[in-house]
Amino acid sequence: MSDKLGLKELVAIGIGSMIGGGIFSVMGLANAVAGHATIFVFLMGGLIALFAGYNYARLAVTYRQDGASYTYLQHAFPENPMIAAFVGWSVIVGYIGTLALYAYTFGAYGAAALGYADNPLVRTLLAFAILSLFLWINLQGVREAGESEDVIVFFKVAIMMTLGVVGLFYIEPAHFQPLFDKGFPSVLLSGALVFVAFEGFQLITNAVVETDDPVKNTPRAIYLSIVIVTLIYVTLALSVLGILTFEEIQSAKEYAIAEALKPIFGHWGFVLASLAALLATSSAINGTLFGASRMLADIAQDGIFPSILARRNHRMIPYYSLLLMFTLSSIFVLFGALESIVAFSSITFLLVSLAVAIANLILRKKTGSNPLVILTSIGLMAATVGLMLWYLYDNDPKTLTDIGLVYLLVAILFFIFRSTKRH
Repeated sequence: MSDKLGLKELVAIGIGSMIGGGIFSVMGLANAVAGHATIFVFLMGGLIALFAGYNYARLAVTYRQDGASYTYLQHAFPENPMIAAFVGWSVIVGYIGTLALYAYTFGAYGAAALGYADNPLVRTLLAFAILSLFLWINLQGVREAGESEDVIVFFKVAIMMTLGVVGLFYIEPAHFQPLFDKGFPSVLLSGALVFVAFEGFQLITNAVVETDDPVKNTPRAIYLSIVIVTLIYVTLALSVLGILTFEEIQSAKEYAIAEALKPIFGHWGFVLASLAALLATSSAINGTLFGASRMLADIAQDGIFPSILARRNHRMIPYYSLLLMFTLSSIFVLFGALESIVAFSSITFLLVSLAVAIANLILRKKTGSNPLVILTSIGLMAATVGLMLWYLYDNDPKTLTDIGLVYLLVAILFFIFRSTKRH
C-alpha cells in the first residue's frame, strides 16, 4: 500500500491542478465582464465544475482505468472508436499547453521576484528548471509525487486563504454597489470564461489505478477539491473587489491580487502574492504531469499513440510519457506567446467535459447515475461552450481562428498516424 494514493493525496492533486496560474489572470477578466458581481462568477464556475465532476466521479468508479475521458468515450461509443481516439489526442495536446502555461507563469513571477522581470532568458531558464524538477520527482514514484503535492498545496492554500481572509477586514462595501452593475447575463458569460480556473479536478480520475479504495476516495476527492477551490476563489474575489476599484483592477490585470495586498502589507504584499503564484504553478505542474502522463500511457496501450509511450517500469511509472510531455511543453515555453494554445486548452477541456457528460448519459444504467443530474450538467456545459465561443467570436476572432488552426493541425497529425498504423 506504500505506493497507493489516499484521499489526502488525491485532494492535493485536484487542488494543485486547479489552482495554477489561472486565478492570477482570470480575476481581472472576470471583473471586466461581470463588474461588482464577480464573486458570483466564481460561484457559478464552482457549480458548473461540481456538475461536471459528478460525471467523472460516477464513470471513474465504474471504469477503473487511467485513461479517464478517453476510456469513458470508448465505452459510450464502442462502434465509433475514432471519437475516443481523437478526443484522446486533443486532451493530451491541451495538457501540454497548460503545462507550458504553468511553467511560463512560474518563470515570469520568479524572474520578477529576483528583479529580472524584463529578462526573457531568466524567465525561460526558471521555466525549464521547474519543469525539470517535477519531471525528476514524478520519475521517482507515486508516493513521492503525491507527498510533494501535499506539502506544496498545504502552503499554497494557507497563504492564499490567509491573504483572502485578512483582506476581508479592509473591504469597502461601496465597491459592490450596485451589485449587478453590468447586468445578470454578464455573470453567466464571465462564468464561462473563467471555467479554466477550475480545470484540473479531472486529473484525479487519471490516477484511479493507483488510488486506495477508489470507490470511496475518488468521488470524495473530486467534490472536496472543487468546494475548497471555490471557497478560496470567492474569498480572494471578495478581498480584491472590496479593496480595489474597478479601474485599479483593470489597470493591474494579472497582478490584481498582488495590487490588492499593497495597502495592507506594503512591499511584502507583492512578495506574498508572488510566493503564492510560484506555489500555485508548481503544484499545477506536478499534478498535471502526474495525471496526464498516466492518461497518455493508458491511451497508448490501445495503439492511439506510439506503443513506446505505454511502457511503465516496475513501479508502474510511465517514464516515456513523462519525458514526452516534458519535452513538448518545454518547446512551447520557448515560443513565449502562449495565448492561442492556452485558449485551445480551455475550450478543449470544456468540450471534453460536455462529451463526458454525454457518455455518462449513455452509460447511466451501468454507472448508476441520476439522469436529471446528468441532463443538468449537459445543459450547463453546452451553455458554457456556447458562451465561450460567442465571446471569442465577438471580442477576439484571431484567437478563435488560431484555435481552429490548432484543431486542424491535431486532426492532420492524428489521421497521418492512423494511416501509418494501417499500413
